[in-house]
Amino acid sequence: MNRRLASYLPDVHQRMALLQGIRREALRASLDLQLVLSVIDVESRFAPAARSSAGAEGLMQVMPFWKKEIGRDSDDLLDPDTNLRYGCTILAWYLKVEKGDMTRALARYNGSLGKTRYPEQVMTRWDTRWWVDG
Repeated sequence: MNRRLASYLPDVHQRMALLQGIRREALRASLDLQLVLSVIDVESRFAPAARSSAGAEGLMQVMPFWKKEIGRDSDDLLDPDTNLRYGCTILAWYLKVEKGDMTRALARYNGSLGKTRYPEQVMTRWDTRWWVDG
């Protein structure tokens, strides 16, 4: 994954630190590392300071209301480790709610339940950039 991420993050130290954080949070939430990389790729293109017009923040584009739901008001969603913890926790919860249905879970994560555009983007990115066989 280090080489695949190089086009987004040229600095090897920054890249390795981010990959370690992604791996840690994906494992903690029992998520596939490749899925998390795909979500981040679609959401922010690995830009930790990304902000959407809807107000989502950070690598995994977490909405600030989640701080009241699963965290603390003082949590910094632009901090990569905090953002990864939130994003992976939210995605794992949606997968549980949807009984493993990836399309529905990803649509919920994106706030677009009932639509398939976002899940298709994530799955395409997974298939074309982040998939590692076995």
